[in-house]
Amino acid sequence: MSSRIQRITPCLWFDKQAEEAANFYVSIFGNSHIRAMTYYSHEAAAVAKRPEGSVLTVSFCLDGQDLVALNGGPIFKFNEAVSLVVNCNSQSEIDHYWHQLSEGGDERAQQCGWLKDRYGVSWQVVPTMLPQLLCSPDLTVARKAMAAMLKMKKIDIDTLRNAVA
Repeated sequence: MSSRIQRITPCLWFDKQAEEAANFYVSIFGNSHIRAMTYYSHEAAAVAKRPEGSVLTVSFCLDGQDLVALNGGPIFKFNEAVSLVVNCNSQSEIDHYWHQLSEGGDERAQQCGWLKDRYGVSWQVVPTMLPQLLCSPDLTVARKAMAAMLKMKKIDIDTLRNAVA
């Protein structure tokens, strides 16, 4: 186990699915693993009204990025104001992550590479070439790329390339 501490670590608040969600995410991404779990002590359980000995936090690594999942109860819910971006180098990567992450998720929340997984977490599954197209100094390329992307749920690289050609 590495002794380095990542300066900024996203913390995802779940009702009681932190361990399940962390295991789900780790199963999808290579170079990923569960680092550690903490459990509700008697005192913390009393304050949080959670079962003593149940999972409090799960520290995990997704493809080199540290995250924490917290079982904090039903007070807070995920929304699209925060999302995790998955940068993909190929269509096969996009297809893999899109299929895995969207399975059991909310199909109504799919647009322009965004999806919502079964736990309510929002993800953006995008090709690494997309920012280059959208920020192209050739405004026609940028406009055509944006217009093509706006018609998609899952991003299709060939469709983007054809739109700007």
